[in-house]
Amino acid sequence: MNATTIPGKSPAATGARATTPAIDLPRLVSALVIWALLLTVPFWLPLVGGYTVLGTRVLIFALVTLGLNLLLGFTGGLSFGHAAYFGLGAYGTGLMLKFVSPSTPLAILVGVLVGGLAATLFGPLTVRRKGIYFAMITIAIGQMFYFIAVRWNSLTGGEDGLTGFSRTNIHFGNWVLNIHDPTNFYYFTLFFFAIGCLVVWMVLRSPLGHTFVAIRENPRRLRFLGLPIGVYIWIAFAISGFVAALAGALYALLNNFTSPEDMNWILSGDFVIICVLGGMRTFWGPLVGSVIYVVVQDYLSSITVNWMSFIGAIFVLSVLFFPWGLLGFFQGRFNK
Repeated sequence: MNATTIPGKSPAATGARATTPAIDLPRLVSALVIWALLLTVPFWLPLVGGYTVLGTRVLIFALVTLGLNLLLGFTGGLSFGHAAYFGLGAYGTGLMLKFVSPSTPLAILVGVLVGGLAATLFGPLTVRRKGIYFAMITIAIGQMFYFIAVRWNSLTGGEDGLTGFSRTNIHFGNWVLNIHDPTNFYYFTLFFFAIGCLVVWMVLRSPLGHTFVAIRENPRRLRFLGLPIGVYIWIAFAISGFVAALAGALYALLNNFTSPEDMNWILSGDFVIICVLGGMRTFWGPLVGSVIYVVVQDYLSSITVNWMSFIGAIFVLSVLFFPWGLLGFFQGRFNK
């Protein structure tokens, strides 16, 4: 499951007709290995010094950056505000559980709708600009939601965050899925991660996804052809917002807590770092970047409060020696 791409011009950019092999065996094997590893995480992760909740956190960060990568890596839109939609998904889920109904599926649905519709609503404002101005508008919108969460103390808990809710078990007739169990909740999260992967993969394999890549590679040519580029970027923005909101909803359920920090632009910067580390023009790059970021953060934060300095050093080395990310680098070497 790897849609594209490796550094260089895409067929859409060069005008060449895209040809897709019937079966891409190396990528198929890679996808099978990745899914086999993900499905067995609760069994092997404790053997290498980890724990199941850490694997769940990796999946959630991989999901939100998978959505961001659709906009950043495949469409070329640099957003520093996606934590807003992540946080709105978390707040929507938490508020639903606390004040309306103790139903986890309904809370997830509300969280996804709140964050996704906000991205859809504010998307047209961002696509009016490009480059650094696009990034600045996304920061401004994201910080607007951040300060609303801080100031609206009676509803959101202010700077202390939203507490007083917890995930509830899932009922299927007489059968109950106990998602309070960390292993069960890991597979619950993996289920939604698989849905997110399927949605993004189908988009990238469709003409719509090819248009996203063409916009990234040669927007001027598409503009000359009369293509409404802003509408397509808006669509990418909205899809990525819905995926980010889904990740935020799962994050709120994981912690049974959310706070304005889940909307802060600093977290948005972390999402961008994860994409760049893993390879923002590859499908699995966000997952690789999330593994590096979350594991390093978990380990270093237990021994020093300056763990972010080490993340920064890793990021600088990655940009210097692996400008296309770790996965992009290895895919480039493999294809030579």
